[in-house]
Amino acid sequence: MGDRARPALFTIPAHRAFADALVAGLLAMHRDPMDLAQGMVLLPNSRAIRAVSDAFVRQSGGGLLLPRLVAIGDPDMGEQVGGALDPVGEDNPIPPAIPPMRRQMMLARMVQDAKPGTDAGQALLLGQALGAVLDQMQVERVQPGALRDGLALSEDLSHHWQTSLALFEILIARWPEALAPTGCIDLADRRNRLFDRLAARWANHPPTGFVVVAGVATTAPAIAALLQRVAQMPRGMVVFAGLDQHMDVDAWSAIGPFDPDPVTGRAAPGQESHPQYALKRLLDRMSATRDDVALWRWGSEHDARAVRARNISNAMLPPRLTSRWRDLKTADRSLAGVEALEVATPGEEAQAIAIALREALETPGRTAALVTPDRQLATRVSAHLRRWGIEADDSAGQPLSRLLPGALLIAMAQAAVERFAPVPLLTLLKHPLVMRGEGRLAWLEGVRGLDLLLRGPRPQAGLRGIDLLLEEKPDDRQQALRHDVRLWWPQACALLEALESEFATADGLESQLAALRAQAGLLTGDAIWAGHQGRAAADLFAEMEAAAPEGPRQADPRALPALLDHMLSGVAVRPPQGGHPRIAILGLIEAQLVQADIMVLGGLNEGTWPGLPAPDPWLAPRIRRELGLPGLETRIGLAAHDFAGALGAPNVLITRARRGSGGPAVASRFWLRLKAMAGAQWKSAARYAALAATIDAPPDHRPAARPAPCPPLQARPRVIPVTDVDRLKADPFAFYARHILRLARLDPVDADAGPAWRGTAVHDVLQRWAEGGTLDPADLERRARAMFDEPQVHPLLKALWQPRLIEAVRWIAAEVARDKAEGRRILAVEQEGRAEIAGVTLMGKADRIDRLPDGRIGIIDYKTGKPPSARQVKAGFALQLGLLGLIAEQDGFVGLGDRPRAGDFEYWSLAKKGDQFGYRERPVDPLGKRDRIVTEDFTAFALDQFTQAADGWLLGSAPFRAEINPEVANYGDYDQLMRLEEWYGRDDG
Repeated sequence: MGDRARPALFTIPAHRAFADALVAGLLAMHRDPMDLAQGMVLLPNSRAIRAVSDAFVRQSGGGLLLPRLVAIGDPDMGEQVGGALDPVGEDNPIPPAIPPMRRQMMLARMVQDAKPGTDAGQALLLGQALGAVLDQMQVERVQPGALRDGLALSEDLSHHWQTSLALFEILIARWPEALAPTGCIDLADRRNRLFDRLAARWANHPPTGFVVVAGVATTAPAIAALLQRVAQMPRGMVVFAGLDQHMDVDAWSAIGPFDPDPVTGRAAPGQESHPQYALKRLLDRMSATRDDVALWRWGSEHDARAVRARNISNAMLPPRLTSRWRDLKTADRSLAGVEALEVATPGEEAQAIAIALREALETPGRTAALVTPDRQLATRVSAHLRRWGIEADDSAGQPLSRLLPGALLIAMAQAAVERFAPVPLLTLLKHPLVMRGEGRLAWLEGVRGLDLLLRGPRPQAGLRGIDLLLEEKPDDRQQALRHDVRLWWPQACALLEALESEFATADGLESQLAALRAQAGLLTGDAIWAGHQGRAAADLFAEMEAAAPEGPRQADPRALPALLDHMLSGVAVRPPQGGHPRIAILGLIEAQLVQADIMVLGGLNEGTWPGLPAPDPWLAPRIRRELGLPGLETRIGLAAHDFAGALGAPNVLITRARRGSGGPAVASRFWLRLKAMAGAQWKSAARYAALAATIDAPPDHRPAARPAPCPPLQARPRVIPVTDVDRLKADPFAFYARHILRLARLDPVDADAGPAWRGTAVHDVLQRWAEGGTLDPADLERRARAMFDEPQVHPLLKALWQPRLIEAVRWIAAEVARDKAEGRRILAVEQEGRAEIAGVTLMGKADRIDRLPDGRIGIIDYKTGKPPSARQVKAGFALQLGLLGLIAEQDGFVGLGDRPRAGDFEYWSLAKKGDQFGYRERPVDPLGKRDRIVTEDFTAFALDQFTQAADGWLLGSAPFRAEINPEVANYGDYDQLMRLEEWYGRDDG
């Protein structure tokens, strides 16, 4: 049987549903069921096989024996070739392909050997990029020797590109030596050999049944040669998807690729970002032209109008020909059936898309699909669809790193390398898979108690730090809590000790992975390896452990969490059962050759669709071009072809958000092209945005009024600290929440040593120094420096605050010495006192009480920051000093003598003023100068202010009204409880 005189090349235009049109033609050409069953259809990927299978089911009308459907690979050349192309028992069998994980580990070791000091995670990333370039060279059949010419060009490149190219050349030369002992070859090489052998076999012995290659757009020379052979076989044909037959010669020629310049020998780069570039390059490699391609004459009921294909062609004109848009007739720029939706945020976009998909289900039999490369958008749409009980068929799946098994493995690594710091420790202990089963509730009770104890600065590193924390003497409020955690912690510690010890001694990636695997099973009772998600994690871990001995030699444990995240993110897990039969969510590769009645093309922002070209860390763009490798913009061309194909559905909704997760977003070039070409024909689908805005809108708004609770008299406290009098006067509701509802803000877990900690620590240092009796300045400085050796002190805090504090404590020591020389002495430090005042017990702790030379006492309050202003004090706030003086005058402090009188009130601030750290500030003045309270009157003033407050809120029936007083610092602890944003600015009462 000889070859055909003219190759059998066809195209199904973009406006036709590819799978249905292909199947309609095959059924028409092969009416004999046995003839159909003996045929073979080669498709680009497994999703295309599913689409064609579904089309056969729809159009068969009964039982049918399908032809053999074989996936020969997607544009990444990443899928395994079907067994149909590699017959068993053939002479001179092609060696097997090296397992991808083993290959990645070996390449990472080579990178680490060539670049000493590279950590394992970075070596794996560089090795993966190295493997991708090696694959491209093999796919494009570029010999490693061509790199020598590239090295000659490297003199024109920057230094880092020269270094990368030289290193790349060394690694490429060494790779065959490393690969040979394995008995395997690269997957790309094996695919090339398979396709070459298949083309040679079919040249001499064509199959008895028909062979159709459909929808393949890969430009690899081996695939181009196979397609050329199939097109020439008596019963073979090649069917392209969306080859543009409307472009005139000028537009088709403007795409490229171009012939080399006869003088320089270099060819101008083609329009790799054009949707037709890959198909044109494929035709060139098949020694065919567009004129050799005939129109596939079959269609289906799912097709759009034929004018759609011409309009898509106009929208995708090469850049230098877009001026033609001005002269287009209305019919040539019309996009009937295509609507656009532009909203403000990705959240609104997802809600609107979900509504559009849900609307499609109102028509029996109608199908709808969301096509987007934005996985975050796809996840949001899936979540919105669940409100109607719709589980969308998300073919892209979820990255394993985001699922429970992957998240647990990363959490374990993070906790181990951070030596069980509070945040990663609690993240691990709270994970849903940990202690899954009957003991889960008791386990979570223990974790909750530990969470409360870890509020504030972090303890010492390691599990020993938790032990020391539990050994500390608790205050009254934490006594029962600490006791319960002490009973629970040994169980948790026993499960984590092995992980801690293993990571302390693990010297390689293999031992680190083994430790994680073993402890993950203990923590979860092997639940981590159960189910389809667990099996995916188990398979990946088994591959990594098996290949790790050939992987990086140096593996810093600190890089393990990032390494695991990268490896787990590369595994997509799909649910074993399908989703809704009429709703699908597809990625760009999955959407090839798939067309629904309603296609929603979402995420049309630059950087998303099309995505930014991934940089190549090894080869500069010019070197890639000189080597004949596809440019980085080839991805954009493939994305454009996918967009044009999806745009051919009968009804299309394209969407974008004006703002992305990182800030304002720029509309996709595809969006802008369509909008510019359509002009007045551009149709908006604003109705979906309106529905999205109203679907969760309440029927009416009832904002809360300003709260003013009025508890009964017996519920109002009779004991009040002096530090809370300001809170009572400035914001009664905050006082009510703290002292009557007994609600207190929890410190964050692993909190920085903030102002509260700094104040407590400084007060403790000054107290111990004063109680020492010597008042030696050197002793004070020594104690201050020792404070920074505590484990909870962050190194950054030590570096920034220690020099300032040392200057401030030196100032304190000098001031104390000067006061002592003038006859002033310290009576008490950090002393608590209380007195019955205005029918209420007033209590407080004085930082320091001095005996003045005239026999009166002075009240001193230490501040690490700026003290309250005299204006605040005179306004009736910041009365702490006056109230402490009042307690002293009521004999509330021990050891001050009979009926002491307060004669001075001072703030000693450790903050900077002028050129020094440390200064004194008095809110009073003996003569009332500078609009200050007279010193002699301060305690009487404080008594009057406190009596008014006590009579109203503590002994009376005044409501605890929420207030926002600018004279007092408001930390917002109870803003949410008082529903501040609902009434503030609206309530004038």
